[in-house]
Amino acid sequence: MLNSESRRWVIKERDSVAEDLLIRELGIPRLAAAILAQRGITDPAQADKFLNPKLSDLHSAKTLPDFEPAVKAILGARDRGELIYVHGDYDVDGVTSAAILSRFLERIKCKVHTHVPHRMKEGYGIHESAVEAAKALGAKLFLTCDCGIAAIEQVKQAREAGMAVVVTDHHSVGEQIPDADAVVNPHRLDSKYPFCELSGAGVVFKLCAGITEELGYNVDQYYRAYLDLAALGTIADVMPLTDENRIIARHGLHRLAETQKVGLQALMQVANVKIEPGVPLRSYHVGFVLGPRLNAAGRIDDASIALQLLLENDFTKAVPLAAKLEEINTARKQEQQRIIEEASQLVLEQNMTDNWVIVLAKEGWHPGVVGIAAGRIAEQFRRPTFVMAISEDGIAKGSARSIPGFNLAESIWAYPELFLSGGGHAAAAGCSFDINRIGEVRSALNEFAHQHLTEADFVPVIQADLLISPEEVTLDAVQALSLLEPFGSENPEPTFIAPNWQLASVTPTRNPIHAQLSLKHETGAMAKGIAFHLGERLTKVSIGSSLQVLFQPTVDEWNGRKNLKWQVKDFSVTGSE
Repeated sequence: MLNSESRRWVIKERDSVAEDLLIRELGIPRLAAAILAQRGITDPAQADKFLNPKLSDLHSAKTLPDFEPAVKAILGARDRGELIYVHGDYDVDGVTSAAILSRFLERIKCKVHTHVPHRMKEGYGIHESAVEAAKALGAKLFLTCDCGIAAIEQVKQAREAGMAVVVTDHHSVGEQIPDADAVVNPHRLDSKYPFCELSGAGVVFKLCAGITEELGYNVDQYYRAYLDLAALGTIADVMPLTDENRIIARHGLHRLAETQKVGLQALMQVANVKIEPGVPLRSYHVGFVLGPRLNAAGRIDDASIALQLLLENDFTKAVPLAAKLEEINTARKQEQQRIIEEASQLVLEQNMTDNWVIVLAKEGWHPGVVGIAAGRIAEQFRRPTFVMAISEDGIAKGSARSIPGFNLAESIWAYPELFLSGGGHAAAAGCSFDINRIGEVRSALNEFAHQHLTEADFVPVIQADLLISPEEVTLDAVQALSLLEPFGSENPEPTFIAPNWQLASVTPTRNPIHAQLSLKHETGAMAKGIAFHLGERLTKVSIGSSLQVLFQPTVDEWNGRKNLKWQVKDFSVTGSE
């Protein structure tokens, strides 16, 4: 374990035997083989499956919990000509889930009405008004996606109104599940499905694939039609890119680059995403370009705009919808920055830096943006963080983001007497409580944290892949790392530690918190890099000082020439010349 000024770097010893085996059996470059070995992929067959994920390796949808009753309910409604009311969610995963269901069900001749909730008017999950709307429309099947696992009362309400109910969801399962005709969620304790980490879009994608097989239609054609949406939901919801999610993401990013859906084409046009023939998009494009624009509608406006874009079949109508999302996203970024600054100031003013859990609430914060703020505050202060917007009726509604070791969903469920609602995942959750009880909530969550965390958990840990020598970091070797894409949760971009480099120069950028730097090795090797958020620290280091550097290698292309550039994540001074 190596240490910088404020973080612990963790790295395993290299397994040269495993590296040699992978190189020999698969013919891959050493750097790629070394990354695979460090991440525990040492068997050549396993590595080949990872590097070449195949759609044929997707698990059978028939092993999903309640697959048969779900299919029976859906096809029964189709055969009887009954209306199916599809209820999604207002984030990217929920909107893409709803878009997959809506498009697919209409393709197989179902009558469909699709709804995604308005965050401000309906809140998270299924509002009673949605059930009433479905009843008024004459729907006979209420079908959820990316929500519903905690909607005990709403499902009961729908069934009492004479509707069959099928819940499809991927969120953590509490002690009770809804009394629905089918509950399709791989997190169910009785689930036999081999992979439980599908996104909401992933669950729907697999369910509809199973229906396609049941109907005797071409499954490969089905995959080509819906992989783009499934990949959007999977990557944007920060699901682990392993097992089925890796297959969906890898193939879906190819499909996104050549999508025939005019809404996605318009969105990429507005976002200036450059498409090269035969070249897939990267997970970056989903996580930082397309996803935020789709998410913005559900955060501060109306998610139905995003859904309408994904369902649109006329490009001339899709363009203004995409432009509207661009406008909303700009407003979202401005509001987000304001809340982050105010939240950070509150932590300092209220002396919360030593709290094991940070709970913040304020009037005037937009509930659609507090989740992003919670993530930034959790990262800044290395604490599980709840950021809440206070409504006019005195209810604090918001989102939480965590650190490893603290399960947010379990922390909320541990205190049902305090939380009016809540649920989600270990790392991200939503909840509400009476603002007058914020002191009790803070005490309870801090008590929970003391039961599950230690002081060591508050020190950021960076898992580096390799301790690397200068001759290993070549342009060809780094370009070969594309074999490991797509990168994301549980398959991060490779991070290296480079010891014994001298600081040759530091050049501040327009923003002094960032800096350009050059490094020199005793072998004569030189490296150029960019250090984001490390500019102030670097200016205090003497030129000629010996450093060990934590970095990610990138390929910088300018005027047709490709150059290797280091993105410095951290450094420590080990001596001076």
